Amino acid sequence: MLSNKRIQELEMVMEFEKVEECFKEVCSWIENVGRKRLKETINLDDSLEMLVQAKKHFREFDLVASEYCRRGQEALKKMNRWEEFSSVDVHSYVAKLQTYKDQLEDFCTQLDETRHRVCETVRLYEFFDKVRQGSCCTEKGVKS
Repeated sequence: MLSNKRIQELEMVMEFEKVEECFKEVCSWIENVGRKRLKETINLDDSLEMLVQAKKHFREFDLVASEYCRRGQEALKKMNRWEEFSSVDVHSYVAKLQTYKDQLEDFCTQLDETRHRVCETVRLYEFFDKVRQGSCCTEKGVKS
């Protein structure tokens, strides 16, 4: 039984090394591109036209970012069995896996929050624009 468990651990290490390339690529993109682009959306412009343009650019980024999140999550699913092993030899791999998982989850959460904030900001500005247009029409009707 110990021999079988050890063989399983070695197979997991070999599998981890294959999947780690995907993690490295995803995490590198998150650090070098993703987080920078998210920071760009912190200060949104205050005109409806500029907000709609920012939303369009964010959607393009969101498609790419969501694909990286999906790839990272698929790689994590392949590594779910790691939690079953408690060997000291596997511990360093489990720690690496947890680091990748934390980084991915943090970025995906920030992406979701930014997506929601951008959409809600545009909706709010569209609402205020309609209210402003409605009050202008009402003022013109009262003056006539």
